[in-house]
Amino acid sequence: MSTEIYFANNYRDLCEQHGTASGFQFEFYCWRCHDTWRSPFEPYRGGRLAGWLNRGIGTAPGLLGRAWWGVTSAAEGLAGSGWGNARDAAFQRAIGAAQGHFNRCARCATYVCGHCWHPEQGLCFTCAPDSAGEMMAARQRGVNDMVTQQAYDEGQRQGKAQDGQTARQLVCPRCRAECHGGRFCPGCGHELARQASCSSCRATLPDGVTFCPTCGQRQ
Repeated sequence: MSTEIYFANNYRDLCEQHGTASGFQFEFYCWRCHDTWRSPFEPYRGGRLAGWLNRGIGTAPGLLGRAWWGVTSAAEGLAGSGWGNARDAAFQRAIGAAQGHFNRCARCATYVCGHCWHPEQGLCFTCAPDSAGEMMAARQRGVNDMVTQQAYDEGQRQGKAQDGQTARQLVCPRCRAECHGGRFCPGCGHELARQASCSSCRATLPDGVTFCPTCGQRQ
């Protein structure tokens, strides 16, 4: 039972209990890369016999009358009664074979395939990453960081030539179209980000006012 617990979460039951394809097969997978290995298929003869009886008798049920139901039920009952023990035995054999394809990490206790196994350390590559691989990955991260920094510096250089003080309008106050900071509205042609001033006191006027809020002069 303890062997089954080891593989409780990284195997898939492919067994078929009924029918002419009845048999046992299990698929195990690596915790790290998810590569799979399938145990050899083992036919379940009791289930296959019941399947063949059902198929054969089903072609002419009228000839047997009520006996048809009795024969098929007996065959299915016989196959079902031996299924559990036969499956457990097949599962044990599959686990024994799978242990030759997987390794149990001494640190995280997961089973991994040979491609994800560090034999010198007795650990999986998740717990003990490959030094050469880590070196190349770190080198590429350094290249990416440097390219990112250079692009950022170039953006700052270009930003010095941009006007960051002039106000930008994102929505036209006249037609409510999106302007994306342009000088004129693409929907109605209204000139944007233009601050009107009072004709009398030259104070800046808010949009849409009729009288100057500073001197009261009608605009």
